[in-house]
Amino acid sequence: MSGSIPFYQKHHRHYDRSYRSKETESKLSQYQTSSRYTAGSSTSAATSRSGGLKVTSYSGLEASRLSPILNRVKPTYLAVDRENQIIGYVVPIFRGSQEFAAGFSDTEEGRVRDTAAYMARRDLFTSGLEMERSEQTSRREAMRGSVERICLNKRIYEHGEHFKRMNEDSLMHIPEFVIKPRSHTVWEKQSVRLHCTVSGWPDPRVVWYKNNVAIDPLSHAGKFKLESRYNMHSLEINRCDFDDTAQYRVSAMNSKGELSAFASVVVKRFKGEIDEFLPSPRHGPVSEYGINFKTHIVDTFGVSFGREGETMSLGCTVIIYPALVRYQPQIQWYRDDVLLSPSKWNHMCWSGDRATLTFTHLNKEDEGLYTLRVTTKSGYETYSAYVFVRDAEAEVERAPGAPLDVRCLDANKDYIIVTWKQPAVDGGDSILGYFVDRCEVGTTHWIQCNDSPVKFARFPVTGLVEGRSYMFRVRAVNASGMSRPSRVSEPVGAMDPADRARMRGTSAPWTGQIIVTEEEPAEGIVPGRPLELQVTEATKNYVVLSWNPPGEKGLEGVMYYVEKCVSGTDSWQRVNTEIPVKSPRFALFDLAEGKTYSFRVRCCNAAGVGEPSDPTEATTVGDKLDIPSAPSKVVPIRNTDTSVVVAWEASKEAKELVGYYIEGSIVGSNEWEPCNNKPVNGTRFICHGLTTGEKYIFRVRAVNAAGLSQFSPESEPVEVKAAIGGGIPHASPAPPYGITVLECVCDSMVLAWKQPSFIGGADITGYFVDYREVIDGVQGKWHEANIRAISDRAYRVSDLKENKKYQFQVRAANMAGVGIPSLPSDTFLCEEWTIAVPGPPHDLQVREVRSDSLVLLWKPPVYQGRDPVNGFYIDIKEAEAPEQAWRGVNNKAAEKMFIKIKDLKEGETFVFRVRAQNQAGVGQTSAVTEPVVALTKPGTKEIKVDVDDNGIISMNFECCDMTPDSKFVWSKNYEEITDPSRLNLETKGNKSKAVFNTPGEEDIGIYSCFVTHTDGASSSYTLSEEELKRLLEVSHDHKFPIIPLKSELAVELLEKGKVRFWLQADKMTANGNVDYIFNDNALSQGDKYKMNFDKNTGVIEMIMDSLTPADEGTFTFQLRDGKATNQSSLVLIGDVFKELQKESEFQMKEWVRKQGPHFIEYLGYEVTQECCVIMKCKVGNMKKETSALWYKDGHQIKADEHLGFTEGVLKLEIAQISKKDSGVYEVVLQDNRGKDTSKLNLTDQGFKDLMNKVFNFIANSSTPLKITSTDEGIRLYTFVNYYNDLLQVTWHYKDSAIAFSDRIKSGVVGEQLWLQITEPTEKDTGKYAIEFNDGKGGLRRTVELSGQAFDDAFAEFKRLQHAAIAERSRARVAGGLPDVVTIQEGKALNLTCNISGDPLPEVTWLKNDREITSDDHCILKIASGKFASFTITGVNTSDSGKYSILVKNKYGTESADFTLEIGEGTPDLGVTSYSTDAEGNVVFGPNTPKEKMKTTVTGTKKQKRKESVSKTLPVGKVEDKDREKAAVEPKTSDSQQTQAAKEAIADRPLTADQSEASEQPADTAEEPGAVAETQLETE
Repeated sequence: MSGSIPFYQKHHRHYDRSYRSKETESKLSQYQTSSRYTAGSSTSAATSRSGGLKVTSYSGLEASRLSPILNRVKPTYLAVDRENQIIGYVVPIFRGSQEFAAGFSDTEEGRVRDTAAYMARRDLFTSGLEMERSEQTSRREAMRGSVERICLNKRIYEHGEHFKRMNEDSLMHIPEFVIKPRSHTVWEKQSVRLHCTVSGWPDPRVVWYKNNVAIDPLSHAGKFKLESRYNMHSLEINRCDFDDTAQYRVSAMNSKGELSAFASVVVKRFKGEIDEFLPSPRHGPVSEYGINFKTHIVDTFGVSFGREGETMSLGCTVIIYPALVRYQPQIQWYRDDVLLSPSKWNHMCWSGDRATLTFTHLNKEDEGLYTLRVTTKSGYETYSAYVFVRDAEAEVERAPGAPLDVRCLDANKDYIIVTWKQPAVDGGDSILGYFVDRCEVGTTHWIQCNDSPVKFARFPVTGLVEGRSYMFRVRAVNASGMSRPSRVSEPVGAMDPADRARMRGTSAPWTGQIIVTEEEPAEGIVPGRPLELQVTEATKNYVVLSWNPPGEKGLEGVMYYVEKCVSGTDSWQRVNTEIPVKSPRFALFDLAEGKTYSFRVRCCNAAGVGEPSDPTEATTVGDKLDIPSAPSKVVPIRNTDTSVVVAWEASKEAKELVGYYIEGSIVGSNEWEPCNNKPVNGTRFICHGLTTGEKYIFRVRAVNAAGLSQFSPESEPVEVKAAIGGGIPHASPAPPYGITVLECVCDSMVLAWKQPSFIGGADITGYFVDYREVIDGVQGKWHEANIRAISDRAYRVSDLKENKKYQFQVRAANMAGVGIPSLPSDTFLCEEWTIAVPGPPHDLQVREVRSDSLVLLWKPPVYQGRDPVNGFYIDIKEAEAPEQAWRGVNNKAAEKMFIKIKDLKEGETFVFRVRAQNQAGVGQTSAVTEPVVALTKPGTKEIKVDVDDNGIISMNFECCDMTPDSKFVWSKNYEEITDPSRLNLETKGNKSKAVFNTPGEEDIGIYSCFVTHTDGASSSYTLSEEELKRLLEVSHDHKFPIIPLKSELAVELLEKGKVRFWLQADKMTANGNVDYIFNDNALSQGDKYKMNFDKNTGVIEMIMDSLTPADEGTFTFQLRDGKATNQSSLVLIGDVFKELQKESEFQMKEWVRKQGPHFIEYLGYEVTQECCVIMKCKVGNMKKETSALWYKDGHQIKADEHLGFTEGVLKLEIAQISKKDSGVYEVVLQDNRGKDTSKLNLTDQGFKDLMNKVFNFIANSSTPLKITSTDEGIRLYTFVNYYNDLLQVTWHYKDSAIAFSDRIKSGVVGEQLWLQITEPTEKDTGKYAIEFNDGKGGLRRTVELSGQAFDDAFAEFKRLQHAAIAERSRARVAGGLPDVVTIQEGKALNLTCNISGDPLPEVTWLKNDREITSDDHCILKIASGKFASFTITGVNTSDSGKYSILVKNKYGTESADFTLEIGEGTPDLGVTSYSTDAEGNVVFGPNTPKEKMKTTVTGTKKQKRKESVSKTLPVGKVEDKDREKAAVEPKTSDSQQTQAAKEAIADRPLTADQSEASEQPADTAEEPGAVAETQLETE
């Protein structure tokens, strides 16, 4: 051990280190283990760090380097801490001295190794002389160093003493026990000495205690001796006796704190010293002495009343038997069940036979229930009485009473929380707040801690000096002035408990063990974040924060900065900018009430400021603890002639409840006096000091730290008088009667009896049963069957003897005492019942007696027989009737133990009995009831069910015959209700109410109310399932009355796009009002919202000019009319809101649009029955100057007969619509007031929709599908009013679409749609249909082509086919002959025409209807069988006339005519005439109009043929009958055609030479019916 300690510590005068504190000792230990010195290095560190010490030169407090060269010793170095306090030193290493160098080696091995190396070098390189010189030099240096060390020690000591004088606080520390007292066990009459050693700075003050009572040597002269010398303290107890057995405590206290240590002293007594007259010890209650002590407390103190500042003494005389001279009982005083200890406020004295408790200065804290407890070896006895302490007279009139119970909580280094209780007396004005004062222990100067009064009964006091002790007091203030100060609190030291536990520990009780923890200090480390920051308390005056220090150990001097930030901002503001907080608690004042803050804390020390903690949750400045709600249901109960018991229902909303204050007032005086000046915790209190005979009313209020609640409702008046007796001389009850046996076994019997007819001045509290044995008729001595009173009227008497006879008597007891016993019962044999049937029921009671009914109650038999009881039978008879008159009430056994007996005869007297049954049969009958008269007594009330305005369902019963002792007893199914969870019972005067808490199915049953101390006043009410449902509906209507609405909240758009929210209420009074809510925010009248409420009509509306995106949400109208409410909401979100907003904007635009010419109805179209499309629009607000322009695809439509404007309607008609009519149509209205447009899109789908509508009209106009025949086959056809090329039709055969081919074709001719079946066969028979596609369901027309219809059509087809063949093969003249030919005489005429027929026809020319033949003058030729030519070589006048050509074959005849005129010129006959030139060609005459000269001239043939079937149908519209006629009209016959040809020959003159006519080219032939054309040129 010595090798590891530096030499300079060994030579130090305080080497044993006993003078050092633990801190210094710890630091030196760290320095010692961490210091390292090395020698031989060329350069070494000038400064060494170990254990947080800084090495500094003492001469200049600057670092210098150690020289390794053998020179003079450098100045020594001192080790100082951060405050430059010397706590150690270092000494340089001498290179020339191996001895000292070895002393500084790290280990012993190193030193040996260095020494061996030195010896080797000396032997090798030096001589003996050189070694001697070296040793001399080393000795001199060692001597010089020793002198310097002595000087250094002196300087260190002087410097330390100087530093202590200059800076005492740096060495101050809490007291600590170096040596603690130890426990002793001694014999009686021996002396014992307890001693301890205490350290601390400043020197602590030491006090000794015995059982927590300070020991005063002067008051116990010669008994105790105290000594204090050199921090050693002792307590000597001379001649110990048995009373000195106790726990002793020594307390050391200075300005830094207090510490205690404990020791026990046990004093034993020799057995031989017990008094001789005492009996020898035996086993029993007191095994040590064998004595049973009986204690009696007499001459007691009663209920006492005092006033603050007075003195009071409570005392009792204690008599202990047997009285022992040396025996002392344990005397203890309690206040409100809390053990009291002697203090400056109360003194306790025991004189051997009298115990006294004296109050030197009464305070309200002394009020309470005081109990004297006298404890002996055999048990204890107690006595209690209440002490009331009233407020002292106020210094200022109407000033409040003083606060009380001032205590200090959560004491820390620089702040303490002070709490108190509010006074009961406020002086008539409400208390405005409280002022807290502090006083440093040892002074008398009080300092007010708060500038403004605080209402909260808790206040953090800051600005305290660490290590000092303080006392506190509180004063209340109201508008009249300041109260007296409260009693001062116990002294408390300003010290952080966490620091105390961490640094020095606490002493464990009884053992006095001190737990010391040391932490290695860390220097130069910035502390981390504080932990677990939270708001522990928040009021409107202050907010208290608490946190834990950072987790790192060994951080010295950690303090804290607190920062705050208003919620919603990022600006953190430091609260304590000047002085950091030392303890992990802080109270913030001057915060804005109602604002929300967040807080955080930073640690700091000499190394810097650390990172902030996590911020707290947002905290709103305000009282978090609410004032409790007022108590309710205050009920006073008579107690004694001067006191009343007051009970009440606790406050329903009360947090951290302190207690209640009760006030009383004489009825009519209106002056309230406090009944207690210290809050009571229960809900029952005895108010003493009242005037006998006066009537008082009471009220109660609750109190917590937030303040006093409102007063409860006043109680009913109560007269102050004794609770029992009531003026009756004999208040004990009369004797019971009717004792019967309910069950009997071998050693016990169960008895039953009836209640006394007179119960005395109070309710019966129980019964006492006595029994006696009867032997051969001789009655024995009465014995008690029960010691404690029994409440039931049935009891099992045990410990009887089998087959013995017994008699019984019963006594009733109440608060007044035990009544006289009943008459002895009959003699009963105690033998076990073995019968199988049940025993008799018992305790029959009659309730609810009416003129025609009553209710009978009973209890089941005690003896059930062989099987359980499964029912009961009830018997009835008239009271005077014989036994044979008993008759049953029920035929079926009743399962319940009550029954309502109906159909009684009014005024008749009845008696009843009950029998029980089990499986074995019906058992014994019960005792008969007392006679009952079936009569409704005057004033009888029934239970009434009521539902109040709050929807609370209650059953109410009123009794007019109540006595002061009467009580209402409510039952369900005739079992008393004791569980308040379902029903809440209230009684006020002669009325009682049973209120349902939460009515439900479990409440279904029979409810009854019975009034005690009356002549059977009772009633019942049956709550069935239907009745419960009805009551719940009524309750809901009353609890939540609804204002009926005629219409719910709706929205509509008004002119200009305004939005109107409205509803209509059915009924509302003039006091009704409405709240307008949007997204839980109230709306008010303004520019945006216009509200109106017509109370006459009930219409409520709110109008908004427009809707914006911010208006999306829920609109609610909340209606209130008294208690009735209702509301209606309208949700406008998502697409609904967007549509409404869009419509509103549209309506606004519409209003602007309608200020000028506008469209009332926008452009649309309609289709007429004629399938004409009419586009039209309705316009308004037109003027003469207004222009209306039509556009199609942006191009204006010119006005024509299709445009119209009549009666404000613009129209455009499209007669025959086609695809070219598709497009975008637009109408533009415009004048100086504005412009409006309307468009109609008839492209794509729009055009398709229009055409589908047209197609629908076409389809509906179609005629039924019909059948006709042609020369090609059978044709099916239908006609429509109008046909459009875009119409899509589908032909079906046997419900399948027809695939068209060359044989089956469809087509359209005009308005006829047909299907042609060429060359039909039997396979073509069946059902045919035409389907019109109109874009919807379409329309189908059908026809059946089969059977007779097919046969007729096919026959007609064959006929027409033959006719068509004949028509096609018939001889024909195709053309080429003009009507009139004029030719000059001498000219040649040549005419050629086409002929056809199969077979080739025969050709005959006629002149004037007479056949001519070919000759030289008239040449007639036929070329190729197709061309017939007529040529006259030289025309003369005889050639003029009518010429005809007649062609004929077997199918028919046809002719063509022309007239030949000969002349010099062409006269103007008013018609165009023709002439020929020299070659015989036809030329124009001189009178031919010039415009005709280049015009085609046509000659007309005279044909007598009728139109054939193939003739083209007319385009115009025809009726269906005409269409059918034209379609089926047959062709003309051959004879008719021949006759027509003959008639034509006579009228056609020839005008040209036949020879020339034969040269007519063949290609001049024309088709039948064609025209002949000749074009002539003129000069």
